[in-house]
Amino acid sequence: MIKKPQILSLCLTAILCWYSGPLSAQLAEAPSNPQISGQTPESADPAPPAMFPHSERSHFFAAGQANIIFQAHAPFHSPYDGPNSMLSRGEYKTSLVGTLFLGAELRRNPRSHTEVIYDEESAGGRGISEALGLAGFTNLDVVRNPTLGSVPYMARVQVHQTFGFTDEMTEAERGPFSLATSVPIRRLELRAGKMSLPDFFDLNSVGSDSHLQFLNWTIDNNGAWDYAADTRGYTWAAIAEYDDRRWSFRYGAATMPTVANGIDFDWSWRRANAQNMEFEWRGSLLPGLAPERKGTVRVLGYVNHAHMGLYREANKAFLAHIDSRPDITKHETFGAVKYGFGLNAEQELPANLRGFLRVGWNEGQHESFAYTEVDQTVELGGDLAGKRWSRPDDKLGLAFVSNAIKRDHQAYLALGGLGFLLGDGRLNYAREDTLEGYYNVRAWRGLYYALDGQCIHHPGYNRDRGPVLVEALRMHVDF
Repeated sequence: MIKKPQILSLCLTAILCWYSGPLSAQLAEAPSNPQISGQTPESADPAPPAMFPHSERSHFFAAGQANIIFQAHAPFHSPYDGPNSMLSRGEYKTSLVGTLFLGAELRRNPRSHTEVIYDEESAGGRGISEALGLAGFTNLDVVRNPTLGSVPYMARVQVHQTFGFTDEMTEAERGPFSLATSVPIRRLELRAGKMSLPDFFDLNSVGSDSHLQFLNWTIDNNGAWDYAADTRGYTWAAIAEYDDRRWSFRYGAATMPTVANGIDFDWSWRRANAQNMEFEWRGSLLPGLAPERKGTVRVLGYVNHAHMGLYREANKAFLAHIDSRPDITKHETFGAVKYGFGLNAEQELPANLRGFLRVGWNEGQHESFAYTEVDQTVELGGDLAGKRWSRPDDKLGLAFVSNAIKRDHQAYLALGGLGFLLGDGRLNYAREDTLEGYYNVRAWRGLYYALDGQCIHHPGYNRDRGPVLVEALRMHVDF
């Protein structure tokens, strides 16, 4: 018997195929519209074409994108659940994110380039189970607070200043975060304003773009990096980055939310702040590969100061009958420190293949506060361009991620505690493992469709629940 989610999935597939037109049609290319990425030119993924031409010489920049994701899953095994569980009954949800990118160059000079960036965004729809019950949630576009609605909001506003230290220039992709088409090989870039830290840290040309690549939170970003952000993923920050021919170093300081997964920021810098540092080296990582096979390694470290609690103290208070249930919010203190590290690598391989990996760790004693509930992560994946079957702009991707939490965090959930994402009421602990695959089709100019599947074992780190298969259809437009 065909279930209701399956019927909707089939219908949506038919509609998308009807609108896509002949996939083999060869149309004139519009000038490229770089995808959202803060990567240096040496490591950036080629920019996708847009629906309309964009000037490379104008002092002004205007572009946009829309991303629609339909996700569904069938019922799965679950002998019990809690307030923050992934729903075990079948369900389906649709999310929609639209962004308008605006920019203006105030000073165009190789030695001193100044520009301002402004982005307006709307995030509507829902995620399955209201984005609860998974550490590696299945849709990066979903806002974790459904009460915010789809009213447009200011996503980014920043000043970007570049100081050049040489007359030797290299080509750069003109895009939403940088309007220059060429930059000095050696330079200092300064940014200040509202931004998303993953725009500039932990980037990976194979696994960072949820609009054209993978969808899972802990595949597109390092899950153990509890990066400073409000519930929509943005913060107020300042970043300094030095770039040389083969390496870069960047440092960022940002504001933290007042509460876990909160929308408001703590503006007292003395008691709440986030420090982020990353070193990047560019060059082939495997011996024997041709020099043009690009590779990159990035090493990330972070330290967060915020009003956070210790899992161990919440557990002790419950076991001593001081609290009626484990509640980490009752044991938060100012000046609490959470820190961690990450490793991120990518390598171009022969036959249109690329591979990547991420490894992440944080101390795990303090509560997960801003991104997701992951204390350790290991991720491996890659993609294949469609040149072999005469579809060079298509991509086939596959990635596996295994996430874990520390013992105090495990005990907190097992005793019935709730995080901002997880809480089944009890816990038979196991690592949360996810295998994701996608096929992304360029249908016409800046119009893309994708099929995506994620097989999740032990959702919410619970051996008693799952596995679950989450299927998705995605439509993306760059204009």
